[in-house]
Amino acid sequence: MQAKLLDVVALLEDQPSGDLVRGRVGTIVEALAPNAFEVEFSDDAGRAYASLAAKADQLLILRHSQVAAA
Repeated sequence: MQAKLLDVVALLEDQPSGDLVRGRVGTIVEALAPNAFEVEFSDDAGRAYASLAAKADQLLILRHSQVAAA
């Protein structure tokens, strides 16, 4: 599936900057280029604490509802 604006995603690998480790959940807030996105990470109160430019292959799109298998 193609990632898009406001998709909830998880990191597939640790990132050297900050506290961004594999599995950290964020939201795509901007498309930077084909297959490149700005992802924002927020705390439980909704305050952003980090953002990261990431390629699509570094992200796993998380789904909260049933989606037909590909």
